Amino acid sequence: MEKEIIFLVEESPEGGYQARAVGHSIFTEADTFEELKVMVQDAVRCHFEETERPRLIRLHFTKEEVIPA
Repeated sequence: MEKEIIFLVEESPEGGYQARAVGHSIFTEADTFEELKVMVQDAVRCHFEETERPRLIRLHFTKEEVIPA
C-alpha cells in the first residue's frame, strides 16, 4: 500500500482546475479549488480498494506562464 498519492493540479484553459495523479490513471476536474479537493478524494476512493488506498493525498499546484524573452 502506498502511503500517499500525488496529484498535479493546474488551472484549466476552460476555467476551473484539473488534477492528474502521478503514476495512476486518475483524472478529475472542478470549477473551484475547494470542489477539486472533494473530487480528488472521491476519485481516489473509487480507484483503490479500501485496504489499498493511500492514506494521504498531496496536491502539487503547477502554473505555467509564458513571458517574452
